[in-house]
Amino acid sequence: MNLKTLTLNVYLQHQCSRNPFEKFNPKITSHKTNIRNLRCRRNQSIITNCSLSSHGADNAAQISPIEREKEVEAVVAVEEKTQLLEETLENSRGELLENQSLWDQIIEIVKFSGPAVGLWICGPLMSLIDTAVVGQGSSIELAALGPGTVLCDYTSYLFMFLSIATSNLVATSLARQDKNEVQHQISNLLFVGLACGVLMLLFTKFCGRWALTAFAGAKNADIITAANTYVQIRGLVWPVWLVGWVAQSASLGMKDSLGPLKALAAASAINGVGDIVLCRFLGFGIAGAAWATMVSQAVAAFMMIVALNKKGYNGFAISIPSFDEFLQIFMIAAPAFVAILSKTVFYTVLVYFATSMGTKTVAAHQVMAQLYCICAVWGEPLSQTAQAFMPGLMYGANRNLVKVQELLKSLVIIGGLSGLILGFFGTSLPWIFPYLFSSDSEVIREMHKVLIPFFIALVSAPPINCLEGTLMAGRELKFLSISTAGIACLCTLVLLVLSRSGYSLIGCWFGLVAFQLCLFTVLLRRLTLPDGILFSKLKPL
Repeated sequence: MNLKTLTLNVYLQHQCSRNPFEKFNPKITSHKTNIRNLRCRRNQSIITNCSLSSHGADNAAQISPIEREKEVEAVVAVEEKTQLLEETLENSRGELLENQSLWDQIIEIVKFSGPAVGLWICGPLMSLIDTAVVGQGSSIELAALGPGTVLCDYTSYLFMFLSIATSNLVATSLARQDKNEVQHQISNLLFVGLACGVLMLLFTKFCGRWALTAFAGAKNADIITAANTYVQIRGLVWPVWLVGWVAQSASLGMKDSLGPLKALAAASAINGVGDIVLCRFLGFGIAGAAWATMVSQAVAAFMMIVALNKKGYNGFAISIPSFDEFLQIFMIAAPAFVAILSKTVFYTVLVYFATSMGTKTVAAHQVMAQLYCICAVWGEPLSQTAQAFMPGLMYGANRNLVKVQELLKSLVIIGGLSGLILGFFGTSLPWIFPYLFSSDSEVIREMHKVLIPFFIALVSAPPINCLEGTLMAGRELKFLSISTAGIACLCTLVLLVLSRSGYSLIGCWFGLVAFQLCLFTVLLRRLTLPDGILFSKLKPL
């Protein structure tokens, strides 16, 4: 039996002997043992051949250069198949998640989604650090962070379609066991990310002040000037940041959720130290905060690319996709983009109404909005977990909608608990420690007015992420985009009425609560319909 046959037999034995309904036990490592045995046998064969060649000239003559070359090629082929087998078996671990008990499912979901939160929390965390440091110096610069972070953070949220498309295409290519296709998809998406980043850089450079003026109003000249300084500096990192975002999403598609955690730790440390040094000690104010955030985002993006390279792929290889390939990316990302755009526009409208209420009010809203963003994104990995593990149960050969319902139940339980924890934690900061964000008593008073709707909005955010991820896994993207856009338009009208009725900032936050509760109700109703994806028999893809 040669080495190639041995590799193929190990793979076929694993695929044929595995029962898709048996309970997954993370302590069982038989497949890894097989891989280790395979490597030991391969190395033993190489050593044996080498030792045979040293027994004498006669034995050495029996091994021709052509045979040696073939043996080297066989060893290389075994190494490639072994690496591919490891990736396939690692992915098969995720396929068995749905066959566990409820408690085991919760544990495995936390293990997968916990580190992945770094991808979502990195940007808002940096803006929150900027808010805390800048707020100690100037209320005008603190207010300027409102429109400034809209153009930087809320706009970057629009490009989450890159993350969705990358994870989807990479996971599909890995399932086909085609490493070249995986690399090709990554290279195409890296080009898309780079192109989007360059366009955003140019938009920020030439249209940044115009966008800020249209957003904040020409009467707030001092706020616009400070915000433009912040936006121009942070805009320099757009190309690098979106390329790193694609690289990180590719790693997540390969079931690696530790990369975002490492990038988050490094970027947050750099941003925190940079803010303190540049703003507090050197007195650069909002410009220093922007430089610190920009550098930390560049470092995080570089770490994402390095993490991808360690998996055997080239994160610096960029290729221009063909029209058909671009259309494929667009068809996957377009419905998700509409839903993301609807949310982003609604959040932007919140800031717009708050900006028209005066410097103190918009400064208070900036603090609460950044706290909301940094807390709400902790539920996003639950959506990604649903997208990773549910499609096989909905459309695969061994469809099991009961298991889909159990998996969704586990996700909603985790989402509800996460919402309560985040709600209490996020509300306690401005309530008990308001001077962390501003020393202005009027700003603090405005912050305290919105604590109740702020708490409700945080509690409802993670369960909504679970429902959104389930609809994406069930290919209900059209319904998701239409419903999100419709609810956003309706709640925008509610905001307009509340604002004109004199409800000030508290009206804006109750408008956000209305948006969250309406979205949760509509999505839950869609999933629980008798002919919905949780109960109807779907055709295999």
